[in-house]
Amino acid sequence: MSQTTTHVSGFTKLIDAENERFRETHPRSYDLATQTAKSLLNGVPMSWMTHWATPFPIFMDRASGARLWDVDSNEYVDFCLGDTGAMAGHSPRATVEAMNRQAASGITGMLATADAIAVGEELGRRFGLPKWQIVMTATDANRYVLRLARHITGRPKVLVFNWCYHGTVDETLAVLDDDGRIARRPGVVGPTQAPSETTRVVEFNDVAALERELAHGDVACVITEPALTNIGIIPPEPRFHEALRELTRAAGALLIIDETHTMCAGPGGMTAELALAPDLLVVGKSIGGGMPVAAYGMTEEVARAASPAVEEPDQNISGIGGTLSGNALAVAAVRATLANSLRAEDYARTIPLAARWTEGVRSVIDEMGLPWSVTQLGCRAEYWPATGRRTAADAAKMSDEEATTYLHLHAINRNVLLAPFHNMALMCPATSEADVDLHTNVFREGLRNVAAVR
Repeated sequence: MSQTTTHVSGFTKLIDAENERFRETHPRSYDLATQTAKSLLNGVPMSWMTHWATPFPIFMDRASGARLWDVDSNEYVDFCLGDTGAMAGHSPRATVEAMNRQAASGITGMLATADAIAVGEELGRRFGLPKWQIVMTATDANRYVLRLARHITGRPKVLVFNWCYHGTVDETLAVLDDDGRIARRPGVVGPTQAPSETTRVVEFNDVAALERELAHGDVACVITEPALTNIGIIPPEPRFHEALRELTRAAGALLIIDETHTMCAGPGGMTAELALAPDLLVVGKSIGGGMPVAAYGMTEEVARAASPAVEEPDQNISGIGGTLSGNALAVAAVRATLANSLRAEDYARTIPLAARWTEGVRSVIDEMGLPWSVTQLGCRAEYWPATGRRTAADAAKMSDEEATTYLHLHAINRNVLLAPFHNMALMCPATSEADVDLHTNVFREGLRNVAAVR
């Protein structure tokens, strides 16, 4: 039997065994999945919920802190945390209490509430930008800041980094193909137009390519995470952000920093940690303690240029806004969350936990002798089936779907949840050292099986 055949059949056997174990311990989830398939597309209310490694969706019963329980009473240590949405922990007490009070007094009214004052001031204190808007999701925020950038500069194009992710924003769903040409990101549904018409793409950390593409003079803005987090974690190289800021200013392009995932680095994200100076900044997911909400901030200069545009009589059809944006419930959730969690003292607890998780994973990788690596970013960490410096293009080619599927399913069957799109773990203030060590032990058992079929 050839090595390739042995490898495939070995993984098939491992995954089949884990699928059978999952079916035995999740009968209620199976029943619900069967029922929901009759009325919901793919049997779930949102398609990403099918992206877990399980043979059918898990149905949640409740969650609290760093724990999640499904409808079959299986209890999980949750390192996914709603793919960052619950970075403050599930149902943080102060946020829940604030939302209960506000819900009883009115959820939405297309009117501001006094909570907005505290929210704007706190966001400004954390990220260093004076003017803010509240929206429903980071995707919305990114759409709006791209519109503002094009309006202010009068330029048509957006520059993004290869294999970035900024939500379901058409202009950012672009990559470089093997020949270095701009192409649609694989899997995009119903693309509107050729990405080369709206977007320029370069590799993250490639200063020469960045300078070359900005020299065309048609780029309204560069939008980026301070470190890429959607293709493994790719940190910025020394002085990359200084060069990025210098080059955008010289080219007359605005700089947009998306802190939605990288707020894991501290209370003001990597913007505060690295003293970045963006023209606009987006942050979402975690700031509402699980409530759908996001925000975007801007400098005074950008605010002066943007204000007349959004004050036009027809601004409700300008592509910026949203009827439920800034609703009373969401703003109350943000105020309570930022006042009581995601503070310096919380990161003082969660970042060392991520370091412990990282060291545990690294020790297992070394023990198994596999060419894998693990990277930490604040209270987030992720392992990857490759070693050494890599570009996003390298990382995309190095993914190992079989091993990832098996390791995720193996962990779920042993009561550990990781983010389904990644090999990522996120710590919240309720996470414990015992939780981290449980993952290390589960990972050791799973990776030993992976090594055996390699």
